[in-house]
Amino acid sequence: MSTDSTKPLLQTVNLSRAAVLAWYDAQGRELPWRVRPDARARGMQPDPYRVWLSEIMLQQTVVASVRGYYAAFLTRWPKVEHLAAAPLSDVLSAWAGLGYYARARNLHACAQMVMDHHDGIFPQTEAGLRALPGIGDYTAAAMMAIIHCAPTNVIDGNIERVMARLHRHNTPLPRAKAQLKAIAAHYVTPIRAEDWPQALMDLGAIVCRPKNPDCNACPLNQFCAAAKAGDATSYPRRAPKKVKQVRFGAAFVLRRHDSVLLRRRPAKGLLGAMSEVPGTVWGVEKGTSKLWLEEAPVTAKWCACGTVRHVFTHFILMLDVYEAEAPESYQINEGWWAALNALDDEALPSLMRKVLAQADMPPK
Repeated sequence: MSTDSTKPLLQTVNLSRAAVLAWYDAQGRELPWRVRPDARARGMQPDPYRVWLSEIMLQQTVVASVRGYYAAFLTRWPKVEHLAAAPLSDVLSAWAGLGYYARARNLHACAQMVMDHHDGIFPQTEAGLRALPGIGDYTAAAMMAIIHCAPTNVIDGNIERVMARLHRHNTPLPRAKAQLKAIAAHYVTPIRAEDWPQALMDLGAIVCRPKNPDCNACPLNQFCAAAKAGDATSYPRRAPKKVKQVRFGAAFVLRRHDSVLLRRRPAKGLLGAMSEVPGTVWGVEKGTSKLWLEEAPVTAKWCACGTVRHVFTHFILMLDVYEAEAPESYQINEGWWAALNALDDEALPSLMRKVLAQADMPPK
């Protein structure tokens, strides 16, 4: 194969597809939202709601992290109309810990739009799906392939990695994304269109792993340029990572007997509409205890509990944690008292769970 070719030979495409699909039939993962080829042959069809829910949950997240959340969502909201009718706060609470919380807000908004504008039926075109909240090019293409057997060009991180190694493609990510998508397009055909992207995803997750790929077990071994060169782990190439900015702030864990003070973050923005303990603005300047405590929700005997480090996509947050018992005279003007033994029912992001744990008050 040509190192940076975007047009592989047709014979190679056909042989590669046949090898991957045969491997998928024998080794593909059993997933709760997936209808395997043998089941589909018996007349079983994928549920659009379940496929959509799984695809949104799997964005930026691995299968192992999603399984429990997926099962819990289906138990609580088995159909799109149930999810659409649920309060957003309940959806955020059920999502807490899965990360990338805009997905949960878009999930809820999408369910409502499907009910309000599409009579509870997901659109059956890529353009129609892309018009829904939280559904981009990848999710729309995946849903069309998996649900409707459409020959769409589905590209995720696993498929990019397989294509980059298969062709030993030297352009670094993220600049290579369009080129890898163009390469992958040559492998898309109407034959088993629903299985092809799922087979590639499984191959990337099980065999063509980011680290320690099992090239000897790979059905593409005889065609893969990187495997032949012995440098599969060098692909896909990546541009040097930018050093993440560090931001600083303080969080205040205010107790009253067996409760803790929580408030709601703004609906838009980072961790939008999630629950949090009161805190300062996060800035690039590291403050002192004296400065931080000037922004505490109440004058009290605040004790320093240490610092929580949390990594976001674009920056690192260092959050100094303080805890205190609320004065008896204190009347809250924002938020609510949440019982410590019911914190699992709150929409607390991972960051806030770290903060509470630092103050020795983890959710029960």
